[in-house]
Amino acid sequence: MQVRDAEPSDLPAILEIYNEAVANTTASWDYEPWTPVQHADWYAHKVEGGFPLLVAEDDGVVVGYATYSAFREKIGYALTREHSVYLSPDARGRGIGKLLMVGLIELARRDGVHVLVGALSADNEASIRLHESLGFTEVGRLPQTGRKFGRWLDLVYVQLVL
Repeated sequence: MQVRDAEPSDLPAILEIYNEAVANTTASWDYEPWTPVQHADWYAHKVEGGFPLLVAEDDGVVVGYATYSAFREKIGYALTREHSVYLSPDARGRGIGKLLMVGLIELARRDGVHVLVGALSADNEASIRLHESLGFTEVGRLPQTGRKFGRWLDLVYVQLVL
């Protein structure tokens, strides 16, 4: 298993991982898969903003990614970042999310980030456990904030002060 910086050639695999999560999980609250154009715009935003994008590669195959970007646009939030981590179905439960997050936390510290924030679906118990194992704490819960698969979802905010 290798965690490394993403390259443009990784984008199709990253898009496939994200779109699988859109179609089958509540990790993303998007309803429709992203197009390659939407995904290219997302990647351009990462590059232009200087935001990290890590991938986990297993035997030459990208099986997960983690990234962060601005939490909010106002200057007062300049040292806070919102992160995300996504895994392919076969990579879940194997510790790969933790490897990606440890790498992302190291980059955040290096870059002078003060707080990492995550917005998790309350029914995503694996993600909540992962974040707790890394020292994140729940700092807010917004009941019935989102809707997917015909049901209301609670949003859980977690944070790690670096």
